[in-house]
Amino acid sequence: MYGRKACQLVKELASGEKGQLTPYNSDLSDQVIAECSQHHLELQSLIRKMQEEGLDVQTTRNADHYGALIHHLSLVRNKRCLMAYMYNRAEIIRSLIWKVGPVLPQQIQEKLSHTEEEYFKKHSGALQSYMSRLDLDLTVDMVPPKDPYIQVRVLDDIGVVLSDDKTTNFARHSMHFLKRTDAEQFISRGLMEELTS
Repeated sequence: MYGRKACQLVKELASGEKGQLTPYNSDLSDQVIAECSQHHLELQSLIRKMQEEGLDVQTTRNADHYGALIHHLSLVRNKRCLMAYMYNRAEIIRSLIWKVGPVLPQQIQEKLSHTEEEYFKKHSGALQSYMSRLDLDLTVDMVPPKDPYIQVRVLDDIGVVLSDDKTTNFARHSMHFLKRTDAEQFISRGLMEELTS
């Protein structure tokens, strides 16, 4: 049945948790693309056959016309399903920079295709370039802070150079009082946690 594999891609996308990535299904995507190629070849073959018989492709209503119509509509449906799958994944990937910052955690990287990783890197690079021209980090403080300083606990050993050219070695489980802007990037990557009183 035509379009079944493309429909599976969309169902896979819909069955996942909203805003969460599922592993990229390259096998199914490749099968849908192969089916699109097959529909295109069949469509060209039927149109060529009608032209060789001297029939007007636009006005003739015979078995070849309806066969070509079925292949055309199947091709369009498959393309729409593929585009929906790719577009929704791209939206999630674009939103990741606001959630996790410019460096993706390993568990998210494993779910991306090579082209999606490149897309994230280019999008992240463009955003970093824009922020450097503005001299403003747009990825921190998505919610306005009550206090510019927070208390954090280090979850993993980090040796980091903070702003104002201060070098601090963060040992695992140590607690520090830092500027929110300095700590935010580490909190989003899961290397620190904010302590609430």
